[in-house]
Amino acid sequence: MSKSHAAGAPPKRTIDIVNASLKRRYARERRFRLVGLAAVILGLTFVGLLFADIIAKGHTAFVQTYIQLPVTFDAETLDPMGTRDPETLARANYQAVIRDALRNEFPEVTERRATRALASIISVGAPSHLRDMVLKNPDLVGTTREVWLLADDDIDMLMKGHIDRNLPESERRVKDQTVGWVEQLESQGRIEKRFNTIFFTNGTSREPELAGIAGALMGSFYTLVLTLLISFPIGVGAALYLEEFAPKNRWTDLIEVNINNLAAVPSIVFGLLGLAVFIALFGVPRSTPLVAALVLSLMTLPTIIIASRAALKSVPPSIREAALGVGASPLQTQMHHVLPLAMPGMLTGTIIGMAQALGETAPLLMIGMIAFIVDIPSGFTSPSTVLPVQIFLWADSPERAFVERTSAAIMVLLAFLILMNLGAVLLRRRFERRW
Repeated sequence: MSKSHAAGAPPKRTIDIVNASLKRRYARERRFRLVGLAAVILGLTFVGLLFADIIAKGHTAFVQTYIQLPVTFDAETLDPMGTRDPETLARANYQAVIRDALRNEFPEVTERRATRALASIISVGAPSHLRDMVLKNPDLVGTTREVWLLADDDIDMLMKGHIDRNLPESERRVKDQTVGWVEQLESQGRIEKRFNTIFFTNGTSREPELAGIAGALMGSFYTLVLTLLISFPIGVGAALYLEEFAPKNRWTDLIEVNINNLAAVPSIVFGLLGLAVFIALFGVPRSTPLVAALVLSLMTLPTIIIASRAALKSVPPSIREAALGVGASPLQTQMHHVLPLAMPGMLTGTIIGMAQALGETAPLLMIGMIAFIVDIPSGFTSPSTVLPVQIFLWADSPERAFVERTSAAIMVLLAFLILMNLGAVLLRRRFERRW
């Protein structure tokens, strides 16, 4: 008899050993779940902090400061001949009209330097606004109207609290004299903040208060439309051939490996390719949505092909067998039965690829989309930029007003990306079939 039996200790049963190990495994599983949950919470916290910082810096860009002045459209200044000729009215000195309005509002300001400082509270784009008013309605000449004029960016920053009035004069851009003029206008109810339509209707500008994202938005629109028209048919066709028709040999294996590798190539490499091939070799116009779409199409093709092949694999073989069994040809089987069922997954992958293309900057810098372009593009071959590049350009500007416009443009870009990804999710849920 063994010593353990002799001592009266019963042998451990297998179930006791299993139960003891189960407790340890359950404890490890709980710890693993807690670590995973902590990682998710940490990630969401950082994302939330990022979004909060962007919104805090950029929400003020959606309003703009305006100053109301009684403007006299002096006939001697604007139309001395009294002909109301549009060319004469277009060339008139509207800056003098604004200076006269400010002089009438602040008659105590007579010194030359102070007069220039007073004129600087109004945006340099205000004369263009008055010119457009007069060209639209020549009857304004010779009358006096209350007109809301766009304020300079420093005054806008002062009104939004980005410039602290309580700081010493040497530590802020706006001098005490200018602050006094602004406070006098405030007390008269002649300063107010309005929705910033300029931000959505203007192209870029070196003056922050006149800068908008309309040119970048249109450039992104043309680029994405052309990218979709190029990449979607090619990507779906390549996926269909590789998955359904291509023979399984070393050549197709090599193609598949290269497609998977292209999905991991840094995006700037595609920019170098576009610069060397499309621009230098084929002579495609630089800084246009056309060359940008060609480069982004190459970049998004691997994503679309991989997603489309996964969608084709998800269609049950019974669909193919049933179609072939009733006499359909292989091409009819794919086009009439398999492809329609796989299309939701293909579209989801395409939308994700388009969202990736919308947020790209590096390859577009290589093909000249960084150019300073004021005009809003009117076609696929018009010089333009895109929203991510516009954000990059504004982020490099020293003016404080460009900081809020940079953050506001990021908010618009993120909104588009969220909508595109949400559309991909809804599309998959709407058309997805359970087999």
